Amino acid sequence: MTVQDSGKVALITGASRGIGYGIAQALVARGDRVVITGRGEDALKEAVERLGADRAVGVVGKAHDEAHQAAAVERAMEVFGRVDFLINNAGTNPVFGPMAELDLGVARKVYETNVISALGFAQRTWKAWQRENGGAIVNIASVAGVSASPFIGAYGMSKAAMVNLTLQLAHEFAPVVRVNAIAPAVVKTKFAEALYEGREAEAAAAYPLGRLGVPEDIGGAAEFLTSEKSGWITGQTLVIDGGIFLNAGVG
Repeated sequence: MTVQDSGKVALITGASRGIGYGIAQALVARGDRVVITGRGEDALKEAVERLGADRAVGVVGKAHDEAHQAAAVERAMEVFGRVDFLINNAGTNPVFGPMAELDLGVARKVYETNVISALGFAQRTWKAWQRENGGAIVNIASVAGVSASPFIGAYGMSKAAMVNLTLQLAHEFAPVVRVNAIAPAVVKTKFAEALYEGREAEAAAAYPLGRLGVPEDIGGAAEFLTSEKSGWITGQTLVIDGGIFLNAGVG
């Protein structure tokens, strides 16, 4: 089946695999063109080939690198002439342990990659296209950012900042650009493997819906939040958690 070209373009960070790639798939399937970023050249090239070289362009680099941020936005404008949607998905979680023992250098690295890079990309897409032409931004946060997150506190702290960054940008960029966030629970990706590997059935049993998330779950949400169907939604964080928060109820 031939997909009708939407005429829209999305820049998706950290999209060679996992959640970012799932979002890219969803947007390409509806007719968007995408610019995807990632650190690994081979993985990024494979992702572009799967998405379709006529629909996708890859830009290799690290999200926190300002030169890479500039290159990704410039590439989108050169190839497609616009950047309607920004999906800030790139993130890192290099440390597991109590906050009392957290290396402050590692904490800075987490913030630089997970939060500051998202602000940098937002500034650049705003100036390059969105300020004059509108669009939408979706920040990928986490349930770790809206609740206590034992042993991944630095990650949770950074994702809480992403939620607040969403609010700040939504207020400042209105009415021309809508800004929302998605806060997933555990999604089956390489990034999250340590949270379920070897014990998936046990991990899934804790979820009222009986399974862990998959990238397509987040892709569908991002598709909605970048569509006209969500045209009166901004500054919100959509929790996609398979019902896991229901377990915090009384009784």
